[in-house]
Amino acid sequence: MPRVLTGITPSGTLHIGNYFGAMRPAIELQAAGDAFYFIADYHSMTSLTDAAERLAYTQGIALDWLACGLDPTKAVFWRQSDVPEVCELTWLLGSLTPMGLLERAHSYKDKTAKGVSPNFGLFAYPVLMAADILLYDTHIVPVGKDQKQHLEMTRDIAIKFNQTYGETLIVPEERIAESVALIPGLDGQKMSKSYGNTIEIFGEEKVLRKKIMGIVMDSRTPAEPKPDAEQNLAIQLLKLFAPAEVATDYENRLRAGGLGYGDLKKALFEHYWNFFSPYRVRRAELAAQPEYVAQVLQDGATRARAVASQVMVRARRACGLR
Repeated sequence: MPRVLTGITPSGTLHIGNYFGAMRPAIELQAAGDAFYFIADYHSMTSLTDAAERLAYTQGIALDWLACGLDPTKAVFWRQSDVPEVCELTWLLGSLTPMGLLERAHSYKDKTAKGVSPNFGLFAYPVLMAADILLYDTHIVPVGKDQKQHLEMTRDIAIKFNQTYGETLIVPEERIAESVALIPGLDGQKMSKSYGNTIEIFGEEKVLRKKIMGIVMDSRTPAEPKPDAEQNLAIQLLKLFAPAEVATDYENRLRAGGLGYGDLKKALFEHYWNFFSPYRVRRAELAAQPEYVAQVLQDGATRARAVASQVMVRARRACGLR
């Protein structure tokens, strides 16, 4: 049975890009394979230095995943820092990783170009990500399109390790749902916490309604036909939440003329809000059971570490450390 693994960094509140790009594909896969899902709190340290915020985001993400359908009886769910072997494997892998490979990372270039402070952790992010994946004998990694290069780097690192020390690590495969591989943000760029253009999965209705109603449109009047309706940001987002026939109807009405942008954004908000309604109910129930959530993470860490320790035995022996 193939093992599936994915993780989300607790550096902010989760948004719909996280949900469609990583969470939903991962949750769908938990019924079909051996699922390993973790909260990547070590990764958050490259951009977040407030300890209280990191802890709060970590707890919030645990609630979000469980509310959105992660089943701890079908998946192993844990906090990254509860399995310290990941840091040891990061060193073993990093000792072989070429500088040129890291220098070509698009994510590092994009973030520093947008003002994110460069540091070793940000630069070496792909090595820690590789350790996250390779430590659990992972076969499949559901990733968003923006993480495709990092997964390719993981494969390169695993292959180099195996070539150097003998067949030790499983080389994983990516899985990307192309229809939702890149979710646009409120400004039309990729939705990202780093860019401040997100629509959160959970939050206050008034605040989220204001966000969606504030999406900037062009200056064309409602009566004017919009032959480029499929490129409209609200239409693109509506297709995520509304039934296909409903989204198509709004797109056709916008293309023909007569549909105002305000009415379109109202429809987008209602379909978005209703889509996550059952998840909001479940999240409130879980928030009232903090001991249960803590136990889920503790049990998950125990199960994850059992696998990690076996991989590290192989890796240490291959490197001549034992």
